[in-house]
Amino acid sequence: MRIVLVGPPGAGKGTQATRLAEKLRVPHISTGDLFRANISQKTELGKLAKSYMDAGNLVPDEVTIAMAKDRMEQPDAELGFLLDGFPRNVSQAEALDEVLTTEGIKLDAVLDLEAPEAEVVKRIAGRRICRNDSAHVFHVTYKQPAEAGVCDVCGGELYQRDDDSEDTVRTRLEVYHTQTEPIIDYYKAQGLVVTISAMGKVDEVTARAMGALQRDEDGK
Repeated sequence: MRIVLVGPPGAGKGTQATRLAEKLRVPHISTGDLFRANISQKTELGKLAKSYMDAGNLVPDEVTIAMAKDRMEQPDAELGFLLDGFPRNVSQAEALDEVLTTEGIKLDAVLDLEAPEAEVVKRIAGRRICRNDSAHVFHVTYKQPAEAGVCDVCGGELYQRDDDSEDTVRTRLEVYHTQTEPIIDYYKAQGLVVTISAMGKVDEVTARAMGALQRDEDGK
């Protein structure tokens, strides 16, 4: 299957993308991974992207699109892929359609993860990260450490990242509503959108997503 995953910050896209890609046996293609891989491998696209980033500028859509196109053409993506973080706006969605049309393939579904804004803010603003290891993540409500402010794993100090503050989260949500959310209507016009609730346990959301994708596939 060829799937685009969308949803607001805090909806659990990264977690669900990894799990769904594994279950569907397709590569998980995220914008962040594309940038890191191209920059670390010093590809021409990576060098170009880094020049914009070093100057404090946004990387133009055409560079992101070229990276995504190159990744989708790799052998492991021949039978499908799951796009996470791309397309980020309608212009990128239109460009993606052009790329897929040129290749003679099409998307199977656009999976929209829904979560109430208050829940999204609570999820992100409540995160606490270990200063010793950023992989050690806790939450003031959902995953409390045994001792407040102390990592259960290594005893390091837990802190809130600047971009996890409530004000920053609300700014990120506004950007999502303004730039990314319109692609949902764009894809609805093509009959591709499958919407599910991102509320509940991780396993429950994964099962809900797989069930919705299967029903969508059977209905086509």
